Amino acid sequence: MGLQTDAEGNFYYAKSGRHALKAVVPHHGTLLRISKDGTQTDILATGFRAANGVCLNPDGSFVVTDQEGFWNPKNRINWVTLDPSGKPKFYGNMFGYTDVTDESDSAMEPPLCWITNAFDRSPAELLWVTSDRWGPLKGALLNLSYGYGKVFLVPHERVRGTMQGGMIELPLPAFPTGVMRGRFHPTDGQLYLCGMFAWAGSATHPGGLYRLRATGQPMDLPIGLHALKSGLTLQFTERLDPDSIDVKDIQIKTWSLKRTANYGSQHYDEQSLAIQNASLSADGKTLTLHIPDLRPTWCMEIKYALRSAAEDRGCGVIQNAIHELGDAAP
Repeated sequence: MGLQTDAEGNFYYAKSGRHALKAVVPHHGTLLRISKDGTQTDILATGFRAANGVCLNPDGSFVVTDQEGFWNPKNRINWVTLDPSGKPKFYGNMFGYTDVTDESDSAMEPPLCWITNAFDRSPAELLWVTSDRWGPLKGALLNLSYGYGKVFLVPHERVRGTMQGGMIELPLPAFPTGVMRGRFHPTDGQLYLCGMFAWAGSATHPGGLYRLRATGQPMDLPIGLHALKSGLTLQFTERLDPDSIDVKDIQIKTWSLKRTANYGSQHYDEQSLAIQNASLSADGKTLTLHIPDLRPTWCMEIKYALRSAAEDRGCGVIQNAIHELGDAAP
């Protein structure tokens, strides 16, 4: 899944694991690199279940999606880095090809975020926005959804060496088929998407090729999400109306999951977080939520109803993970 190439001509793809069964070949559930001449295959990472998409990042790291199932309590977005020693890092699926025998959560690399089926039942490939036509989203990361035929923005951060972040849906009608792969056109700067329907999904048109155009209209999206010891900061593409900021219009809840050999996981320890107060930066684009009881959590959902300086009130839902709390906003 997710064939990519680097500047040197090497190939990269993920091979999914078997369904509820242990690996029988050394490539089940792995991220692979094939030399440009085809003579050598290297395993870069292990522990994937159904890795529908590989994004090769500019710094040589990867983003690899995975699907809820056995040893995967929910869908996951994985930020994959390479160990300098050459030993493949492990991303959770004990049924894949790996020498990891420790079933504890601490033995796996944590995902960038966990995603519920209600939010995106099947994440596909991620890609970077490279087009000037996309304005404030240039340089941002997008995730495509096979499950619902949607496109998500993926705000993220690195805190003490750990990647964490979340997803929020772009305010668009869903495509009639699941969207799997996308590329920005080098001439017109717009996003072209292709998709299909073959297994469990909600967008069931057999297939399609689509163009997604940036119109230049306000996007009102949070392009930055930072978890701090004092609370959360959200950085928006447009200025917010300070008179629209009311903590009663923002709800945050957290929950935990149990990773086992069973399929998926229920939500455990669900609780709501109290927002002490909210403040807006001088430029009106950064919203700071002061949350006394904020702690690292596998799962968080942020629902908000805010109004930009030029638009009507808009609503948004973010699902994210927090592994580390930063000392101060970047």
